[in-house]
Amino acid sequence: MLPSLIICACLPVLGLHCAADMCNWSGSGLAAGADPRIVLQVRLRCTEGYVRWVYPGQGLRVALEPNLSSIRYNTVCIQPSPSLNGTSVFIERAGHLKLLLMGEGGRSGRQVFCFRADWPQRPVIYLQTAPHSPGTWSRRTVGFRYELLRNKSANGGLQASCRPCNDTELLMAVCSSDFVVRGYIKDVFHDARQQISLMEVLTTRVYWQRSGVFEKPGHPYVPSQSRHGHIRVLFQCKVKLGDGQFLFTGSEHFGEAWLGCAPRYKDFLSIYHKARIGRKNSCDFPLD
Repeated sequence: MLPSLIICACLPVLGLHCAADMCNWSGSGLAAGADPRIVLQVRLRCTEGYVRWVYPGQGLRVALEPNLSSIRYNTVCIQPSPSLNGTSVFIERAGHLKLLLMGEGGRSGRQVFCFRADWPQRPVIYLQTAPHSPGTWSRRTVGFRYELLRNKSANGGLQASCRPCNDTELLMAVCSSDFVVRGYIKDVFHDARQQISLMEVLTTRVYWQRSGVFEKPGHPYVPSQSRHGHIRVLFQCKVKLGDGQFLFTGSEHFGEAWLGCAPRYKDFLSIYHKARIGRKNSCDFPLD
């Protein structure tokens, strides 16, 4: 069960040092350190953001209460900070805590942990640190980045399937993906432990991207319009090097690109022109 005494974060009368907006929270555990029963409570209203807890002490309860319209989110993914050592992360369900991960020696690294969030209550993440002895406080920061996802697998949560996209899914992906770039697969790296494959991509054109995951290489012999980046995909998909240009689409999570559809560019052009003749295009795509 949860500890009996909960205080809301960012109340001036408590003298808590913190900063919060609708998506992110930064605060200190010093004010709550005197009483082991105290749990700081934070409410966040966005579908992604971060939590940073300086001088972590006792418990921190983070309730994710986004302002949702008709979109249903069924998965929550978090990426813990590397300094999570000594802090346990729980999921709260109906007043009970279920262990999600235990920070040990910073081994969480850049791993992402996901859990289902399709029960009636809003998702709640609970952080618990080991009790401090008097005079043993040290300035360290623990926390995590979070994202609410829809129609994703809770096992990894970021990529549900390896099957190729059909024509309709491809046209939709081109219109709705976080990134759409054209380019070559320069190399592929496989990580069996993390169950992830990493494609190194050199682009010839970036049509759009939500953030800067594809960057200019900064090499004098590389054309100025080219960009370099990495795209992640499940290890089980067995991706490999391929010749020719591809059109890469997908989603961005925690500042990283995850593969959606990736047809050869010439195949995409054939599909796009056919849909255009039949007036079945989901959106206009710049051709050159």
